[in-house]
Amino acid sequence: MNKRLRTIFQYSFFLGLGIFLVWWSIKDLTTNDRSQIKQALQTARYWLLIPVFGILFLSHLIRAVRWKLLMEPLGYKPSTTNTLFAVFIGYLANQAVPRLGEVLKCTVLARYEKIPADKLVGTIILERVIDALTLLIIFGITLAIQPDIYYQLIDTIFNPIDIGSKKESGATNTISSSLVLLIFGGIIIIVLAIWMIKNKKNLHDLGLLFRKIGRSIWQGLSAVQHLKKRWLFVFLTLSIWALYLAGGYIGFMALQQTQHYGINEAFTVLSAGSVGMIATPGGIGAYAYLLQKTMQVYGLNEGIALAFGWILWLAQTTVILIGGLISFVAMPYYNKRKLREQS
Repeated sequence: MNKRLRTIFQYSFFLGLGIFLVWWSIKDLTTNDRSQIKQALQTARYWLLIPVFGILFLSHLIRAVRWKLLMEPLGYKPSTTNTLFAVFIGYLANQAVPRLGEVLKCTVLARYEKIPADKLVGTIILERVIDALTLLIIFGITLAIQPDIYYQLIDTIFNPIDIGSKKESGATNTISSSLVLLIFGGIIIIVLAIWMIKNKKNLHDLGLLFRKIGRSIWQGLSAVQHLKKRWLFVFLTLSIWALYLAGGYIGFMALQQTQHYGINEAFTVLSAGSVGMIATPGGIGAYAYLLQKTMQVYGLNEGIALAFGWILWLAQTTVILIGGLISFVAMPYYNKRKLREQS
């Protein structure tokens, strides 16, 4: 299978997974659930989307500034406006084809700022390493303040029984969390075994692969240490994720049924939502589904939980679509104007 066919297959698979999750999340909704969703949407405080939009835009702006910091050691200082345009264009492209956005944002910025695209690729890889480590910290914080939350989430996904009624009736799980984890562990082992057989690798080669990944992570951390403005970089990274957290927290206030939730639940929403955004193109299906199951853990009605997930997903997607489309149109115009002013 050539590279293009493999890319098409991967995209089709994950898009299909997203569509399947959309269907899976609504297939068991009762008439009462649909009625509650309708009522929740009719009484929602939609004006709260305005600060959420502002928070999401600010997070993208900070991401653009942080990206600029990674270019400075290479001797390049692109304009913040062009960098922000490139970030939005990259996110917009990722809505259609995963990872295309990473290539496209480097290409468009290289075109207008005269920076070699191959040098920008390294900064993107470093960004992804840092974001992955930050997400692991978010998972750790979520687990520290709610030790059983991930087990409860697994139970909710694989044993779709209302938690309140389950406790009252004394019903037991049909699939235990430990069994699910063992199954996932078994799948990972099988995938690694297939990789070893297909590529004619042994356990030593597998160990070298893990060490290579470890070195990449360490190199990423070391690169941050050598930045002239490393503490600013750390502050911006924390600010990005703090804004994501704040967006979910304010989102609770949009619905009457979720306004009593607080920071603990916001951390869980951030953790589950981040996985959902990675799982399918633009998080379609997966984001709302995981947030639905997350909020069910906290006793929220299945239909209301789904509505909450879709509201947050639509808010993020709307910002990306609007920002990306404006950037596509505005970036050439902005740079033509800049050239005229310089000449």
